[in-house]
Amino acid sequence: MRIESSVLSLSWIPSEAVTGLPRQVFEVGVTHYDEPPPDVIADDDELEQLRVAGRFRFANRLAAWIEVRDGAVVDAGYCGGGRMGLTTVSVARRSARFEPVALPDIQRAPQIRGTEARFVQTTGGRAPIPAPRRVKHPPYFRLKPPDVWTTLALTIRADGTSDFEIVGASKFPRHWVFDAEGKLAAKAGLTDFKDWYRSSAGLHTPWGDEDSEALVTAVETALERQLSATIMQGGQKPEIRTIKQGRNLVEQGQPGDDLFLLLDGVLQVIVDGEPVAEVGPGAIVGELAILEGGTRTGTLHALTKIRVAVARADQVDRAALVELSKGHRRDKS
Repeated sequence: MRIESSVLSLSWIPSEAVTGLPRQVFEVGVTHYDEPPPDVIADDDELEQLRVAGRFRFANRLAAWIEVRDGAVVDAGYCGGGRMGLTTVSVARRSARFEPVALPDIQRAPQIRGTEARFVQTTGGRAPIPAPRRVKHPPYFRLKPPDVWTTLALTIRADGTSDFEIVGASKFPRHWVFDAEGKLAAKAGLTDFKDWYRSSAGLHTPWGDEDSEALVTAVETALERQLSATIMQGGQKPEIRTIKQGRNLVEQGQPGDDLFLLLDGVLQVIVDGEPVAEVGPGAIVGELAILEGGTRTGTLHALTKIRVAVARADQVDRAALVELSKGHRRDKS
């Protein structure tokens, strides 16, 4: 009996992810940011439609199969691979579309262990235009753009179940992961454009001898995505605040009536000195203080460097905040 399963990562560039001088290339329209991918990607046809529309930079589709006999896995193999997106470059009122340079997929030999098999695949590439920059390692200057990648693992079992993990990923761009049913299931929690821009090349990639650990976070709720659009695309542009790793965004007991949309990084929620939750990009926090008298009911601690958009209480519908708080009562944030 043959059993198949898959996992998909989609990598894209949100507006808040690029920092420093290279941001000007995006701001003047030479190239573009990306719209967030959909929450569900039903099949390969829909993935191809997103590619043609320029909605992602690259995709890592790890698809694999096992052959089962008498309850044990007797054979296994891959049936998926990488897919590069299309990038629009505009100069002097003229535009052209380029496909990024694809690097060879790295597919490790399937590890068959009795009733299951594990597969690991790395996919990635680099932008189709030069990027002169200083780098941390010899030769200390490069013209080639930095490499981007994700490394995914997939375990398929003889009983038909499967699960995945994000083994590694470049620190830029943003990586979203979709499960075997095509549903958004996980996100890489941190983008670090500056470090990626100066270090991801040559030996310091999976095509050399190095990968970057991915900090994985849960997916935000549909309500949080709706409120995110209100905060970022409403009438008033939000303040963007950066907090260093190890610092607190707010502290329990402090007064406060701001709402925070986490754009990048990972926050730990601490109540009465005890960690109770961790949240990643897309999460909205701080509503309990607004609803319960203007006092912070928990501490929000930056496990990584974070960026947040700050919104006033009157910018968001109170009924929506009440609904959001139902899922946060255990967190007291």
